[in-house]
Amino acid sequence: MEPSTNLDTPKRAMAVGAHPDDIEFGCGATLAKWAAAGCEIFHVVCTDGSKGSWDAADDVGQLVATRQEEQRNASRAVGGKGEVAFLGWPDGELQAGMRQQWQVAYWIRKFRPDVVLGHDPWKRYRLHPDHRNAGFLLTDAIVSARDPHFFPEQELPHHRPDVLLLWEADEPDHVEDVTGFVDAKLDSLMAHRSQFRSTMGIDDADSGEQLEGFRNRIAQRLAALGDPAGFSYGESFKIMRRL
Repeated sequence: MEPSTNLDTPKRAMAVGAHPDDIEFGCGATLAKWAAAGCEIFHVVCTDGSKGSWDAADDVGQLVATRQEEQRNASRAVGGKGEVAFLGWPDGELQAGMRQQWQVAYWIRKFRPDVVLGHDPWKRYRLHPDHRNAGFLLTDAIVSARDPHFFPEQELPHHRPDVLLLWEADEPDHVEDVTGFVDAKLDSLMAHRSQFRSTMGIDDADSGEQLEGFRNRIAQRLAALGDPAGFSYGESFKIMRRL
């Protein structure tokens, strides 16, 4: 079956990631495209990123502060205002519980996005529990946010987004054409400098060859994702419309 393509530009889009940098990997170019067309974008990051280093000597408090600032800069790189809600749950310990669901539902009601984006929690053989739980938190919170008798103490009107896009899906059925926005995605990823070694395979941040190698890998991946829809570059998702 041919994938659907290119939603109309939403007025507001909210992306929910497990860690700082997950949103940029999952949908950075799509957010950049929409922001350039006037969409207001908002980031929600579930964990504090405190375990995002392979150096046991790193100061954890400083790492958390660094990763938050990197995430704000990444938001700006794709055309946002650096607006990020950090839920602050310990890295590696995120649960898909009611308290966390309350938080995500709050931001859906507060920001009132037309489109929400996040991890596909049903991805097979997923190793990292934070990614899986962040995906379930988003899908569960959509139900909570849309129905007025969930969390009435929030004193916010209920809100039902129009579309959910899940990245990392095993069986994607929607592609956004991101031709022209690859550089914005790459710039947003480069904002996460503390993750060069652990996430991006860049051992030497001053090595032009390693940086270029990473950029080429991302570009090749986007070319492969765009190809089934006839796009030079794409980001693919599982789309859910009846929320």
